[in-house]
Amino acid sequence: MITSKITSKAQTTIPQPVRHALSLQEGDQIRYMIEPDGRVVISRVPTAELADDPFATFGEWDGDADRKAYARL
Repeated sequence: MITSKITSKAQTTIPQPVRHALSLQEGDQIRYMIEPDGRVVISRVPTAELADDPFATFGEWDGDADRKAYARL
């Protein structure tokens, strides 16, 4: 079993064996699916799905300040 801790900001490091198993690289996106029994399945978002996102190329405008500024639009 592999574990990791949650920080005070609700962040965690994905352990290296998990990153390897999912072929994760810096900048990749992951998704979480919550099962009815309470288990959570983590998987890598395929690059092909990201290509369908017209806003994926605007990552430089995806900061905390930007999300707050545009939250009520």
